[in-house]
Amino acid sequence: MIFDAGIILVLSFLGLLIIGVPIGICIAVSSAVTILMALPAEIAIFTTAQKMVSSLDSFTLLAVPFFILSGVLMNNGGIALRLVNFAKLFSGRIPGSLAHTNIVGNMMFGAISGSAIAASTSIGGVMVPMSEKEGYSRPFAASANIASAPTGMLIPPTTAFILYALASGGTSISALFAGGLIAGCLWGAGCMLVAYITARSRGYATRVNLRNASVRRIILDALPSLFLIVIIIGGIVLGIFTAVEASAISVIYTMFLTLIVYRTIDVRSFITSLIKATETTGVIMFLLAASAAMSFAMSITGLPSALSMAILGLSDNPAMVLLIITLMLLIIGCFMDIGPAILIFTPILLPITSAIGVDPIHFGIIMVFNLCIGTITPPVGTGLFVGAGIAKEQVENLLLPLMPFYLVILVTLLLITYVPQITLFLPRIMGL
Repeated sequence: MIFDAGIILVLSFLGLLIIGVPIGICIAVSSAVTILMALPAEIAIFTTAQKMVSSLDSFTLLAVPFFILSGVLMNNGGIALRLVNFAKLFSGRIPGSLAHTNIVGNMMFGAISGSAIAASTSIGGVMVPMSEKEGYSRPFAASANIASAPTGMLIPPTTAFILYALASGGTSISALFAGGLIAGCLWGAGCMLVAYITARSRGYATRVNLRNASVRRIILDALPSLFLIVIIIGGIVLGIFTAVEASAISVIYTMFLTLIVYRTIDVRSFITSLIKATETTGVIMFLLAASAAMSFAMSITGLPSALSMAILGLSDNPAMVLLIITLMLLIIGCFMDIGPAILIFTPILLPITSAIGVDPIHFGIIMVFNLCIGTITPPVGTGLFVGAGIAKEQVENLLLPLMPFYLVILVTLLLITYVPQITLFLPRIMGL
């Protein structure tokens, strides 16, 4: 009976997903059906409701709505152009400078907004048309924008690591942020390497012109926005406040910046931002509650232990087990958004990696990095389709230009997977 319930869980979830039912509903319905099959109805209903409600009773979860609101305010506050001009200061003398500006801009704006799509839209919306006007190939400019957009989901502050911390049972958010900073910067550096080589081979010269702009003015315009990252990382590193407290401080600082310093948001826009942040938070909270129900359903069907035995049965070599899990996550990321994937698969895969001696912080970075790749990978990658839409280019025309970026990103993934010191040295020297 339990085995049959496990089959029902998998088939009902995949069936609903295939016919286009929203992911949160897929998780909730398949979990409810499975639990009702495995347990008496009165026990199933009470226990499921208890699991869903208790999953939201967490102080750590307060960071989610705060970081979301901060990102929405930054996204609506006209920050993108200031960061683009600031990025030119670093990349203006490098071959393919406009592509490098796009990549650096995505890293900075993505970190501030916490959204790959927001970065791709805001920075790419400025840089892709500018690059095409200056003689760059549109597919190349769009590819540089798409490939670098997910860096902001690794560079803190980001909700992906908060969700992993919750799903893993309390992994340090501060340590995940520190490791994610390294991983995100390596991703961005890899994209810049591809852009440099491509620009040299195609003769894309340095075309960024700063003669008509005051360098000092550009820096002064961008620094208040960039200082948010300093506040978050610096405050956590120095032990001034926790990650949850940092999220609240980020909202206060962002409100001060957009309402008073830049004056790019009025009262009406602020209310609109509150509504949007509330809607996004509601979706995430529902996913979290539904995922708690699915975790309970999986526990009573024995799926996690069965999958663990299956993977460890293939090999007891830690390197091979990590490779199998990495391939699984890459495939999962191609079909599922990063939030639900973290919430569903962390309780399944973390015990396996712990059994072979992988640090939970290291695995969290590996998992988020893998799933970030899925955001720019067909067939469901939202970052890919949004980036193509911004560039007004067909997705199929972008796959070949994206291949060098994919290759470098995958090499970076293997590096951080098999050389844990790369991403763990910063959390360790911070005492995390």
